[in-house]
Amino acid sequence: MSTDFPEFMNAKQVAEYLDLNEKKVYALANEGLLPCTKITGKWLFPKAMLDKWLLESCNNGVQNDRLLIAGSDDPLLQMIVGKMANQLGSTALVGYTSTGTRQGLAMLSKGHVDMCAIHWGNAEESGLRHPALLQQYPGHKNWVLVHAFERQQGLVVNPDVAKQFGERELKPQDLLAPRWRWALRQEGAGSMRALEEWLHNHAFNLGMLTKVDTCNSERELASAIARGQADVGCASQSTAGEFGLGFIPLCREAFELVIPKNIYFRTLQQQLLHQLEDMEIQVRGDQLGGYSFQRTGKQMWSAS
Repeated sequence: MSTDFPEFMNAKQVAEYLDLNEKKVYALANEGLLPCTKITGKWLFPKAMLDKWLLESCNNGVQNDRLLIAGSDDPLLQMIVGKMANQLGSTALVGYTSTGTRQGLAMLSKGHVDMCAIHWGNAEESGLRHPALLQQYPGHKNWVLVHAFERQQGLVVNPDVAKQFGERELKPQDLLAPRWRWALRQEGAGSMRALEEWLHNHAFNLGMLTKVDTCNSERELASAIARGQADVGCASQSTAGEFGLGFIPLCREAFELVIPKNIYFRTLQQQLLHQLEDMEIQVRGDQLGGYSFQRTGKQMWSAS
């Protein structure tokens, strides 16, 4: 057996390198489970990426003590990650960065993170929308989609504005008037998608709003409203509850987790999924408001 393998290998060389049947190499490539590219009809496999794939696929691989999460922002998921980090101490790294749905998926497709949180429209359509969104990214054939929870999405407002809605002095569409200052999310965030759809239903668009800030997380948006720098923004009911702000519901949405199949059963990934089903965590979700855990932990989609 040769010990010299080129930087880019063909299927026959990969079969020798991995000690696999050549047909199995083609099957793994077609399923998107091996790092490869097709040029002029032939598969090429970068050796450096194959070596990384081998390490990350091992039960005791070098990154088993790491769980990095990107994507959509959520207070309850932040709470779970904080709890895990505190329990693990210095034995493992658990981190969660709010990047918005699209940037999170782009980072997952490049292997920069281990999990991505997404929400992309109302819950009734998520069974179609979420898989369609995932299939826009390289490597999606190696992904599985797991339901975390449903949550209420809508308009976060300061308490004075919320009081006017409670007394029926205002309707949600009244917030489209120029005098209301809007805090918006970054492009590619699920909250922006929800807001754009609501605006479209009222023959409006983002350019017609009085924008005062662009926020990179729901907490940053709520903070801007709580500090009086903005009057309204689009976020979850739980975010409004966390900051003691008013909330005007627009829709229910599915908040789901995208996990690569080859690391799905790692200890940290499974520990996070179990935390979602923990009664104490769900009680905290009920306190924040807007959550439903009826389908928590259910696998919603997997490329075949």
